[in-house]
Amino acid sequence: MKIAMWSGPRNLSTAMMYSFGNRPDCAVVDEPFYAAYLARTGLDHPMRDEILASQSKDPEVVARSLVGEVPEGKTVFYQKHMTQHMIAGIPREWMKDCVNVFLIRHPARVIASYAAKRENPTLDDIGFRQQAELFDLVKGWGQTPIVVDSHDIRDNPMKELKKICTKLELDFEDAMLKWPRGGHRDDGVWAPHWYSAVWNSTGFAGPEGPLPSVPEHLQEVLDEAMIHYRKMQSEKA
Repeated sequence: MKIAMWSGPRNLSTAMMYSFGNRPDCAVVDEPFYAAYLARTGLDHPMRDEILASQSKDPEVVARSLVGEVPEGKTVFYQKHMTQHMIAGIPREWMKDCVNVFLIRHPARVIASYAAKRENPTLDDIGFRQQAELFDLVKGWGQTPIVVDSHDIRDNPMKELKKICTKLELDFEDAMLKWPRGGHRDDGVWAPHWYSAVWNSTGFAGPEGPLPSVPEHLQEVLDEAMIHYRKMQSEKA
């Protein structure tokens, strides 16, 4: 089984990769299109040179790796994807061979978290528009995409992970609730910049508090992102 998990940044995506990566039957890959995305956009992200050197910059090569043999002789291949990486020229047909899951989070939380690491995010930086487009694409193929909200997972990890596993037709593993402190061997090279909190964790953080306030200059980004968030939230399992 190949699972394509689609989210924007700052959205529990690394913790979910660690959760599935702790299953004995599961191989994982961390943002495989990141180098191709940077090479095509020319964006100056933190650790850009290291990222470009660490992965194939050819999106066709990356796509073939995602639907080929599951690494390490495992039976499950969990793919952590960032929706903002799926720009023009990045292939999508390979997604038909995956179970596509959409991990959503309230935009106010995403914007507040992202802005703490990289100032003044745009709508395209946080991936909501692209996530909704990919969601529509998968539905158009006749698939029934799975939608999960990171808020629900943090509220009750066991309950939500069991629901996800049921929809994936996988047995739930208690190992999904905990992972070793210090990161995963398949973390992307960018992990030192972005993953400090999850590196120091051994499981999912507790329930989220009240929604953070969003600065006035980012209010338009929030309003636009909310349109896409509400659309996908309405189809949450």
